[in-house]
Amino acid sequence: MNPNWLSELAPAHAPPPPGWWPPAPGWWVLATLAVALAGGALWRWQTPRRRLRRAALRELRRIGSADTDLRHSAGAIENLLRRYAMAVFGRERVARLTGEAWLTFLGAEGGAPLAGESGRRLLSTAFGGEAYDERPSWLAGADAFVRCAGRDVRTRRKGRRSGASAADRGPQAGQP
Repeated sequence: MNPNWLSELAPAHAPPPPGWWPPAPGWWVLATLAVALAGGALWRWQTPRRRLRRAALRELRRIGSADTDLRHSAGAIENLLRRYAMAVFGRERVARLTGEAWLTFLGAEGGAPLAGESGRRLLSTAFGGEAYDERPSWLAGADAFVRCAGRDVRTRRKGRRSGASAADRGPQAGQP
């Protein structure tokens, strides 16, 4: 045996670094979660009722920022409220409502600022009666209605599916 046997050994070397593929199981779980969350967010964003609400709020902002005459603004707000209500609650429930019944419906479904005198003034201005300048109040009431109306319907539907009785759900609009 050679007394200098250490010099005959191969030089020390480290193993090659691990490759990036295939990833560890934790990365697969994380990727699956990310795809599921992205899909859920996209589905939630594209829900028809949400799209409808976003479009109505966008149109309401456009009406609020437009520099039009008072009657045109009041008519546009009334038209938007009517179209949104028919889309959310159905034509058979909304189309027949006029005057005080319409204002009561708006108040019951989330547009409380429009249920009283402000709502009467909106209708008067929109349909050629005496003109009132309460545009900020009308816009706030319409915004409240659009934001609350669809949620109330969904809550009632969930209550019906879960087996809750009519007494548990409370009175619904149009019922004593």
